[in-house]
Amino acid sequence: MPDALNEEDQQMSTDATAEPTGSPPAQEPGTATATGRHFEPDLRAMTRINLRPIASPMPLGFFTVALASLMTGCLQLGVLDTTDRRAVALCVLPAFALQLLVSHLAFQARDVIAATLMGTFAGSWLAYALVMGSGTPGGTRVLGVFNLAFLCFGALMAAVTRPKRALWLVLVVSLPRWAATGLGGLTGTAWLTHTAGSLGVLVALVATYAAFALMLEDVRGEEVLPIGRSGPAHHAMDGNLTVQLRNIERQAGVRRTL
Repeated sequence: MPDALNEEDQQMSTDATAEPTGSPPAQEPGTATATGRHFEPDLRAMTRINLRPIASPMPLGFFTVALASLMTGCLQLGVLDTTDRRAVALCVLPAFALQLLVSHLAFQARDVIAATLMGTFAGSWLAYALVMGSGTPGGTRVLGVFNLAFLCFGALMAAVTRPKRALWLVLVVSLPRWAATGLGGLTGTAWLTHTAGSLGVLVALVATYAAFALMLEDVRGEEVLPIGRSGPAHHAMDGNLTVQLRNIERQAGVRRTL
């Protein structure tokens, strides 16, 4: 009898540990089955995402907008003579390189709105400098159409930049300027050109304030002059590290496709 019981216990133990019929045998990570299927190891535990802090490029971007807008505004107001167009174009040309640099750094900082806006500004300054500097016939009319197209782009950007009040305010002031510049270039109406020049000076003042406020904030580590951030922009400045890294696995450069 004891021998019979031992045989029965051994049979029950074998049945309990046997794998269910039809289930594939367990595979070690990184091994291949007889059918050729490869089981990759789980790499999540050993994955590291490295972030590199950089200085904010936005004060440079806003100061560049201010200087270029002031020069073009003075030309439209008549403070600078029409014979000075080439000299103004040469002064505006460096704005292309500076804002292109700002756009590149903004992409590295994962700020697609600022990067897109500054990159487009860079292209607009390059177009202006080439057309005005070369003295191409019909350049004023061409720039008029260009500014009206830029007006449409600016309206779309203003719709998504409201939480970033510094960018949004510069855009809001720039919209009527692009409209006046475009219509003035197409029609040749003097008062529209003068209005665009006055608005250019206003854009320069607003951009200078935004640049100075951002520089003070960066130097002192707190908001000194009101900028008016809200929503995600406010949380990004006041939130902890958990807020900064939220959803980083789905951001461009980490996810597989753009």
